[in-house]
Amino acid sequence: MMSDQPNARPLRDACRTGKDHVRPSPADLPVAVPFRPKEDASMTSSLRTARRGPGGPVALTDETAALPAAAAGSWADGGTLPLAGFWGQPDTSAVLLNNGKVLLAGGEDGRRNALNSAMLFDAGSSTWTPTGSLQTGRRLHAVAKLDDGRVLVSGGVAGALAAPATGIATAEIYNPDTGTWSPAAPMRTARFSHSATVLPGGKVLVAGGCAVRSGDSHRALRSAEIYDPATDQWTELAPMTDGRFGHPAVYLPTVKKVLVAGGVITAGRGQYAALGYCELFDPVTGTWTPTGSLAAPRKAHQATVLADGTVLVTGGDIPGVLLDWTIQPYSQWTCERFNPATGTWSRDTDLPWGLSHHRVVKLSSGKLVVIGGTDDGTFDIGYQTVAAYDPASKVWTPAADLKTGRWAPAVALLAGDKVLVAGGVTRSGSAAPVIGESLCSETAEVFTP
Repeated sequence: MMSDQPNARPLRDACRTGKDHVRPSPADLPVAVPFRPKEDASMTSSLRTARRGPGGPVALTDETAALPAAAAGSWADGGTLPLAGFWGQPDTSAVLLNNGKVLLAGGEDGRRNALNSAMLFDAGSSTWTPTGSLQTGRRLHAVAKLDDGRVLVSGGVAGALAAPATGIATAEIYNPDTGTWSPAAPMRTARFSHSATVLPGGKVLVAGGCAVRSGDSHRALRSAEIYDPATDQWTELAPMTDGRFGHPAVYLPTVKKVLVAGGVITAGRGQYAALGYCELFDPVTGTWTPTGSLAAPRKAHQATVLADGTVLVTGGDIPGVLLDWTIQPYSQWTCERFNPATGTWSRDTDLPWGLSHHRVVKLSSGKLVVIGGTDDGTFDIGYQTVAAYDPASKVWTPAADLKTGRWAPAVALLAGDKVLVAGGVTRSGSAAPVIGESLCSETAEVFTP
């Protein structure tokens, strides 16, 4: 299924130049010099895009984009994980604990088998050590750090790769003081690729996800429930307006609501599509309300709450023909910003290239770091390239390349504004050394801005 299969071919900012493409005013959206995902040592690359008008022939445009000479920051070795793996949507797998260590639990190997391992990263020594194993190995699960410092994992897919992938309802809690996991009450609905959002007051909102529809198909879930750590109980909530899975969900402090944006819907046996619909959850009333829709439906994208309370959505998969008749078989380069006060989305500065299954980390300065990723046209390689975004000026600039290109890694913000990146897929599909098995990394890196 698409949520399990990320893809890769670079599509850069310079690709969008046809006269049929409507761009925002340059005065509103300053654009940095375009640069591209790093796949080789060459400094320039011929960029190619296919376009079609209503009933018209396909036209091809070639252009050249140059890499800027300087890139900010640097990457250092972050040690070796006890085993290689990756973490698909949702991507909240790595958790910074109150003791300063980072917990990474579950995930999957290159054959899509669920992992029960859990490990800790010590930033002081850049080393990884095993900690208590999960009682149930799981992938595509949701992770949430509770107010008391413990960590809740819920749902996911257990065991070896099987078709159709079947969600589980079990949940468990990690205690950093003892390094062990204990059972939590199971969710009311088995699900995977769902979201888990910690609310003010400490409760955890779980929404959407994927479940088995029949012996050969899946369905996107509308259901939602809330977990109370004080009572170890789940309470069923009113369902979302639209079923979805693999979606980002973020708490909006300015309006005290949770935004879910885009995601994946099922369209048939083995058929999945990106969703543009968004909605808001009100913790006070326990209800969902539709809000403004994304201009470009997205899955495998990222949503980040900025310092001013707005939300920036970056990248994602979106196969098909867009409203301007652009043929778009690859990952998204466009970005959109959500204004909670008006409930509307507006176009923001484009990414320097299209990508999905990337990761975004917000620094204490309010700037964003966009790391790695791939392209949904081929899902074959992980990008080394990293970009930085300044929300105030709406400008993207290059940052130092990863030592190892990767998509679907785990990430965490460390003390001192350093960023940990661990694991992820380096080669898959036709680029994988073994057919049917993605090559995952067991390396980690630490970025210093």
